[in-house]
Amino acid sequence: MLAALAQIVKTAAREELLPRFAGSERRFKADGSIVTEADVAMQRRLTLELADFAPRYILLGEEMTAEEQGALLQAGDGGLWCLDPLDGTRNFASGIPFFSVSLALLIGRKPVLGLVYDPIRDECFAAEAGRGASLNGRPLRCRPSGLPLCKGLAVVDFKRLPAALAAALVSRPPYSSQRYFGSGTLEWAWLAASRYQVYLHGRQKLWDYAAGALILAEAGGCAESLEGGPIYTPALQPRSAVAACDHALFEEWKAWLGPHLPGAG
Repeated sequence: MLAALAQIVKTAAREELLPRFAGSERRFKADGSIVTEADVAMQRRLTLELADFAPRYILLGEEMTAEEQGALLQAGDGGLWCLDPLDGTRNFASGIPFFSVSLALLIGRKPVLGLVYDPIRDECFAAEAGRGASLNGRPLRCRPSGLPLCKGLAVVDFKRLPAALAAALVSRPPYSSQRYFGSGTLEWAWLAASRYQVYLHGRQKLWDYAAGALILAEAGGCAESLEGGPIYTPALQPRSAVAACDHALFEEWKAWLGPHLPGAG
């Protein structure tokens, strides 16, 4: 199923996204994020093609109203596609080549399949619960970094973190270097590929992490929320994310973060 699903997503991205890259008009949504014609076209196409591919599953997409999303999530126990048709829209509209398509299949409100596709690099990250992860069809496993946190590379989204934690990270960074790329779904996939070592994000929505967190878990990485709970919950409320490509770094990362969280000490 994953191979056929990947082909559907890859073909749609090449035909709907790449011709519009850096050329789509943007408009602002109520939450301040932007949307382009490419987001809408990609969601429309995948809605139709996934209905043909697996008609027993309904689809929840980012470019729906919150009311529509909530109703679909409540009705989706029998199977629900969770789609971000274009994650990194601001990058896409600005001509920055870092964006992706994210698609997860939720069964019984749990992710069982996940796919993140980067059409610029033609990289398709995928996972099936209990059966591992892959990159372009080849097995994908997180490589133990062998690095302490102070030598690691971090990807951190500062603007959605508690102010005190963000300030501590800026003034006393525990890692060697830091990046933020602007596409959360692809950042999950790159962590699974061990392209950096630790991750921190203060606020992701279901379609931002459903596929990516599954890919990381199946690749052997570690993740939980800032509060210490599981990343995934079957709800629309945003979730925070703390993650690392191996267990030792994950524990060191959490230990550093703990005293800087609201209510600590």
